[in-house]
Amino acid sequence: MALLFTISFFILLLLLLAPPQPAAAVVVEPQPIKSARLLDLVIRDYTFRSYNKNFKTGKLHKINLPANLSGIDVLTARFRCGSLRRYGARIKEFRLGVGVSVRACTKRVMLVRQNLGSNWSSLYYENYELSGYQLISPVLGLLAYNVGATTAATVPSELEIQAGKKPIIIDFGGTDLINTSSSSPGIIPLCANFALDGKVTLSNQARPNVCVATRDGHFGLVVESPLIPLRRKVSKWKIAIGSTIGAAMAAVLLSLLAVAMLVNAKKKARMEEMERRAYEEEALQVSMVGHVRALTATSTRTLPAIEHDESPI
Repeated sequence: MALLFTISFFILLLLLLAPPQPAAAVVVEPQPIKSARLLDLVIRDYTFRSYNKNFKTGKLHKINLPANLSGIDVLTARFRCGSLRRYGARIKEFRLGVGVSVRACTKRVMLVRQNLGSNWSSLYYENYELSGYQLISPVLGLLAYNVGATTAATVPSELEIQAGKKPIIIDFGGTDLINTSSSSPGIIPLCANFALDGKVTLSNQARPNVCVATRDGHFGLVVESPLIPLRRKVSKWKIAIGSTIGAAMAAVLLSLLAVAMLVNAKKKARMEEMERRAYEEEALQVSMVGHVRALTATSTRTLPAIEHDESPI
């Protein structure tokens, strides 16, 4: 009994002195973004995490995004509100003319330009009513945020950009456009303006691949459906490899079919020959005339004989 008590005491002591095991780390996978508005907020947060006072006024800065937002290109620039009105600005595809204003801007404004690429542009097609139309360009966005009193504990407020006498110009010429002239000649793309209230407005281009707007937002080029979906062109070498593999598979299948037909024909001929031999070797005098069975007459017949002994006179 004493021995059992001693063993139990040592086991309990070892359990109490053992270091605590670390808790298993819980991996939380990011939820997929299905809202265009939520995507704007996520891009805004990453932009201001990268922002610091070393950002030079008027100079473009590239924002690095995580892997789950791959395909999105974001550039940002900080401006003084008064200087932006006096001189305007150009941020990649967007050109803001002299007289542009930013409502409720206190001292400085942060302009954020987005290029959603071919992957994330489909989010706008899903969130907006675009039935009967197809995107042929990536969606480009231009948003403004107040940075006058922004700290790490505050959320930057979104501001509204208003064009002056000249409209805001959006040039899609340098983006990855789908060529529609060869597949649908005569169709002219339209400018699509995606508003925050979920509505989309279509208008004519100012000139080929160039749209204009009176305020900030998201923009794209659309054409009437049906057309190919928004995707990158397939490389010629991929098409060549696919065609070669397809032709090889077709040749193999045709060869197998020809072999099967040849074997079947030989088998059928062999069976007919065996049946012919079996018919000719039967006990009855039966022979084949073409493909018809016929009895064969014997070579002898009954000789004539006189039935009465009387001789003719």
